[in-house]
Amino acid sequence: QVQLVESGGGLVEAGGSLRLSCAASGSIFSIATMGWYRQAPGKQRELVATITNGRTNYADNVKGRFTISRGNAKNTVYLQMNSLKPEDTGVYYCNTSGTRSPGFPFNSWGQGTQVTVSS
Repeated sequence: QVQLVESGGGLVEAGGSLRLSCAASGSIFSIATMGWYRQAPGKQRELVATITNGRTNYADNVKGRFTISRGNAKNTVYLQMNSLKPEDTGVYYCNTSGTRSPGFPFNSWGQGTQVTVSS
């Protein structure tokens, strides 16, 4: 089992910043990709950003405002969110994929952390 624990969500005014953290633990041999997704009320879950071997990928609507990075502790990922907008409101989920042992892949989700941006 691989567990993901997120933290850092909260309420912020438009234009403000938040930093989300996610730590993966459990039976992990290697991690390929770590990323963040979000789900707004009444909408489908959407990609926010991913990082794979140092290469980053962002949704168009967060480019230039959000930065994803891996921590010094290799099983951690962060999402620095600046210039937040009310449309960034939603539940943010951490996702991680890799292998539990050679040949045994995993794909795990965190429990989600609420981000609310007031106008």
